[in-house]
Amino acid sequence: MGVGNIARIVSHIAIVLDCADLDRVGAFWAAALDYPLRQPVTQFLVLAPAEPDDARPQLILQRVPEGKVVKNRMHLDLHVPDIAVARDQFLSLGATLLQEQPNCIGEHCWYLMADPEGNEFCVAMGG
Repeated sequence: MGVGNIARIVSHIAIVLDCADLDRVGAFWAAALDYPLRQPVTQFLVLAPAEPDDARPQLILQRVPEGKVVKNRMHLDLHVPDIAVARDQFLSLGATLLQEQPNCIGEHCWYLMADPEGNEFCVAMGG
């Protein structure tokens, strides 16, 4: 099977994010993504869209003993119709704004933010 055939065997994508406090980080991401908040199973909390035909990926939070030390190697980009409105909503949920001004390349702009445990994510215009 060649590399081009891999996409045919991957049934869905889940993103795994390490955290220390499943309750705090789970409440933030469930509200931020409008996913139902579920109960953790052992050290994992699986967040997924409520509707089965919603193609957005699962976000799996994994409790780990160590805290975040350096910049994430991978992060979420959340595309929204209005980055200022979304920025303010995420701030009200407990996010931190890491840069006061948005980053822009041409007309494509985004804010760099962090969840309650410091995991970076971007709030970007459009899709």
